[in-house]
Amino acid sequence: MAAHRRLDVKFNRGKNRDVTVAAFVDRNILDEASIGDSAAELFKLVEEPGHVKIVLNFSKVEVMATAVLGTLIKLDKKIKAIGGGLKLCHIRPEIHKVFEITKLDKLFDIHRDEITALVAFDAGPAR
Repeated sequence: MAAHRRLDVKFNRGKNRDVTVAAFVDRNILDEASIGDSAAELFKLVEEPGHVKIVLNFSKVEVMATAVLGTLIKLDKKIKAIGGGLKLCHIRPEIHKVFEITKLDKLFDIHRDEITALVAFDAGPAR
């Protein structure tokens, strides 16, 4: 697993597709610096060849600022513009509630765990 500053990144080979899994390292994504650093790493990752299908793993994230949602929306648009896909997984119930309240659970393809998200890529596009 390649270590970044705010993300752990690994490359998986799915049944039909190559998928990059990026897991947040921080438990709290609240301050401007951690949000900005995470966003910069995610956008840089998408700009690298072969990283157009991404599973974003929130398993370590306990608290995050709502500003992260804006970053995720921009990331999703960027990935879709290059023909890729974004799936989110391991989102704690209290954070998932924010996705529900903002109706972003309808925009994002959210899965309970990493395996389910990877399998969803193998099954084809969902949203």
